[in-house]
Amino acid sequence: MAKMNITVCMGSACFARGNQQNLLFLENYIQEHGLDAQINLAGTRCDNKCSKGPNIIIDDVEYNNIDEKKLEEILSKCSN
Repeated sequence: MAKMNITVCMGSACFARGNQQNLLFLENYIQEHGLDAQINLAGTRCDNKCSKGPNIIIDDVEYNNIDEKKLEEILSKCSN
């Protein structure tokens, strides 16, 4: 099974608009569900899509204006 790749925009706008909390949520979710071996979690610099932020890319699909609830929905679908 291929690893899921999650990239969190760490640009100042995305970070301030929610990716700081999203990153903590992702780290906790991965740990609580024992997904360390199935998920690559990385950060990226600003992708110049600040007005759509916070932005996260999961397996080459860009999600904009993302929050913890949306992340949980996406992760629960992908890990089943």
